[in-house]
Amino acid sequence: MSHSQHWDDETLAVTLGRPPHVPGAPVNYPIGVSTTFVAGDAAHSYIRSGTVGTEALELVLGAIEHGMTTVFSAGIATVSAVIDLLPANAIVVAPNHAYPGTIGRMRELASVGRIQLREVLISDTDAVIKATGDAHLVWLETPTNPLMEVADIKAIVAAAKKSKALVAVDNTFMSPTRQRPLDLGADISMHSATKSIAGHSDVLMGALSVSDKELDEKLKSRRTMMGSIPGSLECFLALRGLRTLSIRTDRAESNAQFIAEKLATDSRVERVLYVGLSSDPGHVLHHSQADGAGAVVCFIPKCDADKADLICEATQLWTHATSLGGVESTMERRRRWPVEPVDTHESLIRLSVGIENANDLWSDLDQALTKVVGK
Repeated sequence: MSHSQHWDDETLAVTLGRPPHVPGAPVNYPIGVSTTFVAGDAAHSYIRSGTVGTEALELVLGAIEHGMTTVFSAGIATVSAVIDLLPANAIVVAPNHAYPGTIGRMRELASVGRIQLREVLISDTDAVIKATGDAHLVWLETPTNPLMEVADIKAIVAAAKKSKALVAVDNTFMSPTRQRPLDLGADISMHSATKSIAGHSDVLMGALSVSDKELDEKLKSRRTMMGSIPGSLECFLALRGLRTLSIRTDRAESNAQFIAEKLATDSRVERVLYVGLSSDPGHVLHHSQADGAGAVVCFIPKCDADKADLICEATQLWTHATSLGGVESTMERRRRWPVEPVDTHESLIRLSVGIENANDLWSDLDQALTKVVGK
């Protein structure tokens, strides 16, 4: 594909990572089920080191991340891989409000002396910069899950470089269609590819993208030694989902903006957290480093936690379930999970807005609010 360097990322997502265009060739790489390969090809000897399917997915995701990608068996496996690069007792700066799996893993490692963990309010740029002085790794999540706090990626990267700290950004909420941490100077862009990358709630996978070839090779080595290679079916499904990421994101984000604006003027709602609203504290900063607001909306209804649960159970179109980024819309009260930060409001509901009709989504949410809270 000699003209690929001139093509838009949306086109690359569809065209890259396919078999050669020769008569009779398949359009997609088939799902490979062999664990070992005939000797003679150094790149393909054993499944743990990767396959054609793994490489196709990494090629496409790397292209739209503007870097090189390594995929893992789960999002949480990427956290372990990055920390595995650090020396013993390394100093790690991370958000105090973050995905529970990430911060939980880091707290566990800190408890046994593997790392020194400094938790910060990620939207307090001065506090983050102060904490990075002698750090080995700065882990950002922006917007945070589920409080939607925004980190100043460029400012934090600039400070971290002075101490030669790695900067990793959990980009799961935004995806490379909306935010590219590598372009903003970060060393690593992380995804739970389970979410919007795969996009159909049928894949468990993680991904790390980098600009530096040596770092890419180190991460691939970590994956091999840790045994966290994704399966062939998962790679096939994730690449299939990645092909339509751009159009799915456009539709889901449009729906999310519509829902957020409806909730923001609803008397039954105490607060809406969504960076797409001009009233959101992180709105200006977020849009200075991203091309859209994404499809996750959080809101706090004017009711207690029990009634917030009932709202989630009263919907017919929205699915009461965890996770996010699928074509279907889901919702849940986040504090139903014991590991959720105590700073998260007991009644906060996180919406992952899908690609259904926006009016249908609002009608269903409205009737659930009416049923539980009233008109």
